[in-house]
Amino acid sequence: MIEVKELVKTFGDFRALDGLDIKVPSGAVYGLVGPNGAGKSTVIRHITGILKQDSGEVKVNGEDVYENTEVKAKIAYIPDDVFYYTQASVNDMMKFYRDMYPKFDMERFKSLGKVFGIKTSSAIRKLSRGMQKQVAFWLALSMRPETVVLDEPVDGLDPVMRRQVWNVLLSDVAENGTTVLISSHNLRELEDVCDHVGIMNKGRMMIERNLADLQESLVKVQLALPEGKSVPEGLDILHMSELGHLKTIIVRGSTDDVTGKLAAASPMFIDVLPLTLEEIFVYELGGAGYEVKDISI
Repeated sequence: MIEVKELVKTFGDFRALDGLDIKVPSGAVYGLVGPNGAGKSTVIRHITGILKQDSGEVKVNGEDVYENTEVKAKIAYIPDDVFYYTQASVNDMMKFYRDMYPKFDMERFKSLGKVFGIKTSSAIRKLSRGMQKQVAFWLALSMRPETVVLDEPVDGLDPVMRRQVWNVLLSDVAENGTTVLISSHNLRELEDVCDHVGIMNKGRMMIERNLADLQESLVKVQLALPEGKSVPEGLDILHMSELGHLKTIIVRGSTDDVTGKLAAASPMFIDVLPLTLEEIFVYELGGAGYEVKDISI
């Protein structure tokens, strides 16, 4: 479990985290999303014990993380830009990880080597960006971590390897109860792997919920109304667009409640459409003043 309570971090006059709260249940796959500058990478550096908070709490499995080597030994962290020693081979970094992390599993390292297919003698700096990411997953998952923290984890990987990495990671979650936190802008991919989602903006948590519950809290409806009829009042509409007689609206609320209120306008046609995580992200942030703007040139 990852628990962040009232976390504050400032850099000079800039307040990067402003009383942030996050709760990631044990064994969950949690997607942390938000616009650029929301503070996602900053909170990740607190969760992994790199930064010390100005105030608030950062705990993993009930223990403070900062300067706690026992806790950090059970956390695998893969940043957006992976770093290795300049002249290191895969085998050199394996030895480094094996010495640093008590639960490093050589049998698993050998087994995963067959999955990634990279020679252990390879100089990592000569590998492509995608292959360096594969090495990062190879080493991290060989640690047998209890918690995995990923920042834009699969950038640079081809579609087949992306699926392979997710399969291995989700198998760890299912078999060992591994807790996973993922920060990514690829919301379509997060939707496939996450069961919990937190949406950040300006250093604070806007929404944190089980993904299924989050998808049920907003409704996307297409409808056509008779001449002279308008959308009934009393709906919490986040977005509305029109194409001829067809209206598309995004409404906060349950499907039954929203369609019940719309029925009062006697629509000629009405259809409830599934909402993607990307749409939820866009329209929730639009309500917070971070919407897509129309620009005329």
